[in-house]
Amino acid sequence: MSGATGRAMSNVKATGSSAREGELPIPPHFDPDRAGAVWRVEYAERAREAEAWAQQHGVPTAASDKTRICLVAIDAQNTFCLPGFELFVQGKSGNGAVDDNVRLCRFIYRHLHRITEIVSTMDTHTAIQIFHPVFLVDRSGRHPAPVTPISREDVEKGVWRIDPGVAKSLEAGDHTRIEEHLLHYARQLELGRKYSLMTWPYHAMLGGIGHALVPIVEEALFFHAIARRQPTRFEIKGDNPLTEHYSVLGPEVRAAADRRELGHKNTGLTRRLLEFDAVLVAGQAKSHCVSWTIRDLLDEIATIDSDLARRVYLLEDCMSPVVVPGVVDFSDAADSAFASFRSAGVQIIRSVDPLVLR
Repeated sequence: MSGATGRAMSNVKATGSSAREGELPIPPHFDPDRAGAVWRVEYAERAREAEAWAQQHGVPTAASDKTRICLVAIDAQNTFCLPGFELFVQGKSGNGAVDDNVRLCRFIYRHLHRITEIVSTMDTHTAIQIFHPVFLVDRSGRHPAPVTPISREDVEKGVWRIDPGVAKSLEAGDHTRIEEHLLHYARQLELGRKYSLMTWPYHAMLGGIGHALVPIVEEALFFHAIARRQPTRFEIKGDNPLTEHYSVLGPEVRAAADRRELGHKNTGLTRRLLEFDAVLVAGQAKSHCVSWTIRDLLDEIATIDSDLARRVYLLEDCMSPVVVPGVVDFSDAADSAFASFRSAGVQIIRSVDPLVLR
């Protein structure tokens, strides 16, 4: 037994990961102590192990599933999931996303034989976007600090305006047009009862290490894909510079002041999700991208059949709210949203409980 394998097996035993009836054991390679770090997934080794694991435990191919289950892993990326990265979701505990991902990976391995498909959403940004500091300036030409709320009233009074260089870059120098968009955008957020515009730290930058999946989750998704012969489905969101995109099912504002489309509903993903017998949701952050994805999904469900909401299960112990100590705490907003989801028929469950579909 190699030292690495021995350490992994030791970790599994130490964390009480023995299989319960109807569940699989956790593979020896899983090491929860690595959940908070960046490392390279050993694809070839994991692939060999996944095939052997499937054969050893009689794991069928996903295509043979009679009860079809989809797991949606929202934004399980370094930028949100690792301490020291740009928007680490620490939650109330201070170690939120790290602990969430340990529980999520254990859940994936224990239910490898039952999860038909995994959808991984990927927040995807470039430097010049409406929620990044460079986009806005005050009357003195200074950019807002990260985690600064930008209200409709602020925009109307000229407290914050578009950086002149950004206007030239995005609208060929038509400063008036993009200023009109900013005001329109702030008003639309308020009318839609959504969060006010917020300047976030530069994060999930396309091509950067923060954009990548956090390795411990990437490894679990890869292992699942090989074992079940079912590729992970990746969904990109957030690359339009003129709108936020918390929900994978659509941007915060879909049309500009001049009615240009900023983004559209991801009806293809919605339709696919509703083909499954159960949709399990985990990821970051509970207060933002998870909550708004579920809101959008329920809005679509309401137009089809409200009873479909009972197919949606939220793994509440695999997600945390945005909390920046001394600055902002979205815990109450997240809990309020989840209370409304429960009222709509969504199942709120924990990854550590037996998976019983209703």
